[in-house]
Amino acid sequence: MTQELSRTTENDIENDKETHMKEREITARRRAIKGGMKLVAAALAVMAGTMAAPAGAQTATQTANWPNKPIRIVVPFPAGSTTDTVARVLSEQLSKSLGQPVIVENKPGANGLIGVAEVAKSPADGYTLLVTNSSSITINPQVYKRSNYKPKDLAPVALVVEAPFVLVANPEWAKKNSIGSVGDLVRYATRNPGKLSYGSAGPGNIAHLSFAMLNNREKIQTTHVPYKSASQAEMAVISGELETAFDAWNGLPQIKAGKLKPLAVTSPKRMPQLPDVPSLEEAGVKPFDVSFWLGMLAPAGTPPQIVQKLYEITKGVANDARAKSVLSQQGEVVMIDPANFAKRVEKEEANWAVVIQREGITLD
Repeated sequence: MTQELSRTTENDIENDKETHMKEREITARRRAIKGGMKLVAAALAVMAGTMAAPAGAQTATQTANWPNKPIRIVVPFPAGSTTDTVARVLSEQLSKSLGQPVIVENKPGANGLIGVAEVAKSPADGYTLLVTNSSSITINPQVYKRSNYKPKDLAPVALVVEAPFVLVANPEWAKKNSIGSVGDLVRYATRNPGKLSYGSAGPGNIAHLSFAMLNNREKIQTTHVPYKSASQAEMAVISGELETAFDAWNGLPQIKAGKLKPLAVTSPKRMPQLPDVPSLEEAGVKPFDVSFWLGMLAPAGTPPQIVQKLYEITKGVANDARAKSVLSQQGEVVMIDPANFAKRVEKEEANWAVVIQREGITLD
């Protein structure tokens, strides 16, 4: 009995030892797990900090390393167009200065809507640029129902060239009806409501809106005849199919050849190329200040450093005699900086809004 009791006590002691050892092992494991969890948490915190902090740093690095791959310039009009000509001059200069290929991609369609919308929705990283005209930025978003971009979706880089329009008339018609000035044209339209016909490159085109402004200022009624292009409208006046139109800068050779009679220019001052032709404001149509421009833009949000660098290189084109000669055929080379270009867009957008709303112009 004593021996059995002794064995029982020994067993109890052994059991207690085993239990105590297991408890110590469990406690040690728990401590190890907790320690491991703390290390993991710390590691995750470091990783999170590393990922969060470099967001700005990565942007700065990308900007500093820009460009490290080819850049594309989207032109929302066909190859060979005035806008395309300007884009190709700029692409050559940019490629030389940046050491990267600068590729011109023509994305024509819907009067420029397709190409402009593509750039507006592209990453703002300096690798997608837009070269386009004033109508596609300040007018189209206001007249086309399907336009899915606004001027605020783009960052102005450089206004490259600008040119006023010239109010022209068919020479034979003008001679027959004693039309030698804007005043004569207005008097003719006043005496013959709706008889005076003018052409443009289509409804909502800047030349169309300019004539709508003239009608409103002088209280006259004229008939708008839309064509598919400005050159077709110009030829219609030359042939006598139309009496008048607002012609673009590239119509100067036809004017100097006597195929078109210039009556006035749409800028506040006279054009050096036509020193004897008054401005509309000189002729008494006030205020009247309309110019057609071609410029470079980027997606909104493009880093300011990249925008400024693009502007500085673009501005340098004016120092290249050959490049400037090509640009000068499209208009006056002005190279307006990003800030003033942005103000110009804002002002023109507001001015055209008044005309568009008054005329009730909307297109599908």
